[in-house]
Amino acid sequence: MTAIAELPHPTREDIRIEAVLHALADPMRLHLVRVLATLPEGVPCGSIELPISKSTRTHHLRTLREAGIIRIRPAGTARITTLRRDDLDALYPGLLDGVLAARQ
Repeated sequence: MTAIAELPHPTREDIRIEAVLHALADPMRLHLVRVLATLPEGVPCGSIELPISKSTRTHHLRTLREAGIIRIRPAGTARITTLRRDDLDALYPGLLDGVLAARQ
């Protein structure tokens, strides 16, 4: 069995507000972030129910990862997705709380 490769993630210093806001502007990505905020231990990438195709899900997860909002780590044959709350709170205090508290 081949191990799943580690995906590239921006360092904390490389996370830019423009990319974060762009990623959070999409309703499906915002939904993913809201769900992940309730699951601090993370969740396998495909386990969050979404009314979209697998390729569209992959696109949204990649956008969130490249913006520095989520971390995707290999765990056996799965990829576990977690919210990078510590990094976002350190860089942009209150941003994530405000986004999560906003009316849907």
